[in-house]
Amino acid sequence: MKLARAVLLAAAFVAAAAVCPSSATGEANGREKIVLRVEMDGAIGPASARQLEEALAVAADRNAQALILQMDTPGGLVTSMREMIAAILASPVPVIGYVAPAGGHAASAGTYILYATHVAAMAPGTNLGAATPIEMGGPLPSFPGDKNDGPEADKDKKNAPAGDAMIAKATNDAVALIRSLAELRGRNAEWGEKAVREAASLSAGAALQEHVIDFVARDTTELLQLADGRTVEIAGKKEALATKGLPVETLEPGWLIRLLAVITDPNIAVILMLVGVYGLVFEFTSPGAVAPGVIGTICLLLGLYALNLLPISYAGLALMLLGIIFLVVEALNPTVVLGLGGVAAFLLGAAMLLKIEGPGFEMSWAVIGTAAVLTLGLALLTGSYLWAARKNVPRVGAQAMQGLPAEILDWQGSEGHVLARGERWRAKADEPLAAGDSVEVADVRGLVLTIRRRNVGSDGARQ
Repeated sequence: MKLARAVLLAAAFVAAAAVCPSSATGEANGREKIVLRVEMDGAIGPASARQLEEALAVAADRNAQALILQMDTPGGLVTSMREMIAAILASPVPVIGYVAPAGGHAASAGTYILYATHVAAMAPGTNLGAATPIEMGGPLPSFPGDKNDGPEADKDKKNAPAGDAMIAKATNDAVALIRSLAELRGRNAEWGEKAVREAASLSAGAALQEHVIDFVARDTTELLQLADGRTVEIAGKKEALATKGLPVETLEPGWLIRLLAVITDPNIAVILMLVGVYGLVFEFTSPGAVAPGVIGTICLLLGLYALNLLPISYAGLALMLLGIIFLVVEALNPTVVLGLGGVAAFLLGAAMLLKIEGPGFEMSWAVIGTAAVLTLGLALLTGSYLWAARKNVPRVGAQAMQGLPAEILDWQGSEGHVLARGERWRAKADEPLAAGDSVEVADVRGLVLTIRRRNVGSDGARQ
């Protein structure tokens, strides 16, 4: 009897399993049978944060089974990284962090983001780590053989704060962040702190052994197979992933995000500002051209918008603008001192522009130097044109006719006709003249020229 009951119970379980779909079908948790993917290549900045937020919104609208965040990044800005982490933590859709393809990495800010994802994975041949915050104006590297090198110096460095007070604060804040993420996701907090304080890095296999990631996957298909059945916490509730065999749809960034990715490069932002200033200068010096003013205004606004999204130093920006003003004044009133001061202010301001240097967001000295030289050249060129314009007063109307050579066509008494500038003119004179004489225009009254004899000496000059 007991055996019969056991058989009946087993048959009932098999029938229930056949009728009710398992978690692998993607319906057990009430989500759609689709997985979305967003790819993050290059430095993490404002465009990356905007792209992830939009992808999470699409995933939430479509109630996707999960969103794959595929990364290959050297790091980026702390502000953008924190925005992305906040978006992941608040996401109603599970986020699977995946460092791929082979040869890629999730360094610096990418490590924090991977720690924040609900499931973390890496492809073979990838690495992560080196998550130490990079501040501008940090300590200079020591030279080989420096007396501060060696085991004793290393011991002192471990006991001493990392650089000055500001760098120590940034480092401790980063440690607290990565430890909190590790505790939230059940990952290795000790190694996370080591990645921040000592810039430690791990390969994919080592990261799996250190319990930094959940598994290693060769491709997206294996990623979904290994993620299937894992339990994640969404909005305080436990939920099992059902990703095995589901189709993957890649979300491409829109044109606005692509534009944002270009203009938020600080070098591009500075160039846009300079083009804007040049365009406005041309418009003010040549009113009515329209095109320089329109292009200059658009570029200037784009540059200012991009800089507003970056952690800039307003003192550096003010120095750059002051340098441009000095160069413009130098063009209008050459003094040399203002020109040199303008170049110096521009270079110093550009060097101070960014408060924090992240991978992919460094100011290029080649760009700074080229921009300074072009600005100085433009100022000198404009100054030379203005100087020449001051010396050569424009002559129009009667003034333009004065001094022009002419030849008498016919003459009677004190008046006749002359040929001046290829035209026949009526002329008068106070001296006796004859046809064929060379004369010049002394004055113009209405349509009548007053002429005088043009005596030419042996040196070709008028006597």
